[in-house]
Amino acid sequence: MNPKTTLATRRTVILGTATLATLPLLAGQAHAGGVTQANAKYRPKPNGAAQCSKCNYFIVGASPTVAGKCKVVAGAILPNGWCQLYAQKAHA
Repeated sequence: MNPKTTLATRRTVILGTATLATLPLLAGQAHAGGVTQANAKYRPKPNGAAQCSKCNYFIVGASPTVAGKCKVVAGAILPNGWCQLYAQKAHA
């Protein structure tokens, strides 16, 4: 067996194992609404037609025009805001 191939294979296994080990931590952070607004690149303005009120993760506040919450991003979220984690709601 080629020593270079063996080394590359070991690196692949180690990197893959390390990646798999962190997935539960990232999933837990997302479900707790723990991604920071800075990390999500949240902004209080829409991105074209895309805005938080049309996102699958948005939780409406006391009324449709006040800040609500997000299932993924921490903090108060404006209905007209937007972040890079935006996921458009499926049309029913």
